[in-house]
Amino acid sequence: MDRAEKRELVTELNGVFASAGTVVVAHYAGITVAQMNDLRTKMREAGGTVKVAKNRLAKIALKGTPSESMQELFNGQTLIAYSDDPVVAPKVASDFAKGNDNLIILGGAMGTTNLDANAVKALATLPSLDELRAKLVGIISTPATRIAQVVNAPAAQLARVVGAYARKDEAA
Repeated sequence: MDRAEKRELVTELNGVFASAGTVVVAHYAGITVAQMNDLRTKMREAGGTVKVAKNRLAKIALKGTPSESMQELFNGQTLIAYSDDPVVAPKVASDFAKGNDNLIILGGAMGTTNLDANAVKALATLPSLDELRAKLVGIISTPATRIAQVVNAPAAQLARVVGAYARKDEAA
């Protein structure tokens, strides 16, 4: 990598650390290329990104960002997983780590809050923003459905009574 590429990478990572909903840092020693591609694909499908970054460049990129205090996590072979949705990156990384012992979650950051490995795993158990929105819509629409049923119930009962009298008259 020449200086211009390094400068561009530092600028890109600085933007990631400044604006991402969550950033997860993990060791990836022992992961095959196929497994890394699988992790990247799963993260991309969920709305996140996985990058392998040089520790020295990542530490430089952290300066001046809300996540600056997580510099101690960048030792050894590290990767970062990040997403705008605060739950996506931890969820995908934790799910992948369950099936692969070579991915070891070290911690991360959510804005100015540093997360240890347990906090990242706890964050992974929460529902995503889309799931929460779906639940909220369901909660809001349920009372409207019930109101419609209650309003229509007297009319339906009246129709059944009229229908019963009509059948009675036809039979007689």
